Amino acid sequence: MNGGELVMTLTEANGGTRLSSTRYVHYGTISAMIRTGKWAGVVTAFITMSDAKDEIDWEWPGAQVTEAQTNYFWLAKANYSATQGTTVKDLSDTYVNYHNYTIDWQEDELNWLIDGNVVRTLKKADTLSATVPGRYEYPTTPARIQLSGMINWQDPDYVTAGHFSAIVSEVTVKCAPLTGVANSSAMTSYVYAANDSTGVPTVQVTNHSTMLGGAVSGVRVGQSFWFGLSVGMLCAVAGVFSTIV
Repeated sequence: MNGGELVMTLTEANGGTRLSSTRYVHYGTISAMIRTGKWAGVVTAFITMSDAKDEIDWEWPGAQVTEAQTNYFWLAKANYSATQGTTVKDLSDTYVNYHNYTIDWQEDELNWLIDGNVVRTLKKADTLSATVPGRYEYPTTPARIQLSGMINWQDPDYVTAGHFSAIVSEVTVKCAPLTGVANSSAMTSYVYAANDSTGVPTVQVTNHSTMLGGAVSGVRVGQSFWFGLSVGMLCAVAGVFSTIV
């Protein structure tokens, strides 16, 4: 912490900083006010990452301080036949200036925004698999929010300061409302259930405890369950979580 800002440092000794939320988001709008790094080989990242390796990315590549990159992955699958990543150009210096970067992740559409302006849209309908009928390769599993700074150790800035850095002033999370769930206000967690017919893990919302030893009490565990069973704490239902650091 420095003057109300969170400074994520990267040193040769510690290898970097990664901040991860303890709660999971299953659709919602996540925004972060960030000043990125500016050094070759140092990538600043603001992402969502699920236990099943669904991933939605904002990344800032090294010394390119007028660019930002978007990307997504479905169950850790990289699409090598068609690009999933895009580059946004002509930004005002991302090292000098704060920008508000947003991941607006909804059940049928994903938008990336900068300072309130949509710069990329991905529709779930456009992710239909070319090889598996009826399968949409779109992030659908509950995810944690992560921020990180992931390298010429002789760079003058590093020699002077002893670290590379990126700075975060605010993170805001607005969870999407649960739909089609009875007594949704009592739900506290989710579990991975059996995969659907296309091999995609299904997610069930529960009121099970997320405490160690009590998380899966009374829940059947079998080989048809993805990962046996995985339990995570939900983000406050349809609520807003805001951290100003």
